[in-house]
Amino acid sequence: MRHLLRYIGQRLYTTWAVFWFIVPFVLIYPMQWFFHRRPGGGRVVHALNRFWSWLSITMWGMPVEVVRETPAPNPTPCVYVSNHGSYIDIMMLFKYIPGFLNMMGKASLAKVPVWGPLFGNVYITVDRASAVSRGKAMVQARRSLAAGKSIAIFAEGRISPKPGKELLPLLDGAFQMAIEAGVPLVPVGQPLNHMFMPDVKGSLRVRYHRLKIVFHKPIPTTGLTLADIPALKERVAALLSGDFLPEGAIKPGPSTWKDPATVVDAPEAEPANS
Repeated sequence: MRHLLRYIGQRLYTTWAVFWFIVPFVLIYPMQWFFHRRPGGGRVVHALNRFWSWLSITMWGMPVEVVRETPAPNPTPCVYVSNHGSYIDIMMLFKYIPGFLNMMGKASLAKVPVWGPLFGNVYITVDRASAVSRGKAMVQARRSLAAGKSIAIFAEGRISPKPGKELLPLLDGAFQMAIEAGVPLVPVGQPLNHMFMPDVKGSLRVRYHRLKIVFHKPIPTTGLTLADIPALKERVAALLSGDFLPEGAIKPGPSTWKDPATVVDAPEAEPANS
């Protein structure tokens, strides 16, 4: 009976979470569409995205621990470098980073129905398999930083298959753009988002679980060269891996009304890239 009640509770909470993800988006979508192609409209769209993220995360009801290693505001512009373990990582950054934030995401995000064209027009998208796309994205990023707009990037390049346990090798792009622009890097650890919504191909899995986001001290890049990238990546990787917690080492399993001890899980498919 206990397992059945837990199963029902998980299903009800999933319905609640999906409701508060979809309804705010539907309400703000007409305004996003109106502004997304207008001069200066990107800031309005981002403000609406921040409101959407704030409302959804608030209504999901789970506690969120926000750790800022320095009380001073982060320098603007800067490059935020985050680990990537869940599709709510973007929403967490939108909510907890003030002001306009230029996000760099994979090109496939621009192909998501309804929301994708807005994301592709306001933020920076990149197809990492294409040298042309990578070059274009770097040019856009440099222009954003030169205009005083901070950028957030998931330096792993995709959602880690073992979020909260293993960090994928960090790609050079975020470090290269920070060094070339002479702006600080701000590592951002998000060690528990996958416990709320893991990336499980072909399945929606939502679990009530506390979250945590850590803003580390800015790392200056003034005077550094591209030769310093390996050491810089190692330093940031150590900080992000150091945020991992024992409770986040295993992704939550599928809902079942049976005793989990009697259920043998089939191997999960490789997670979708993000």
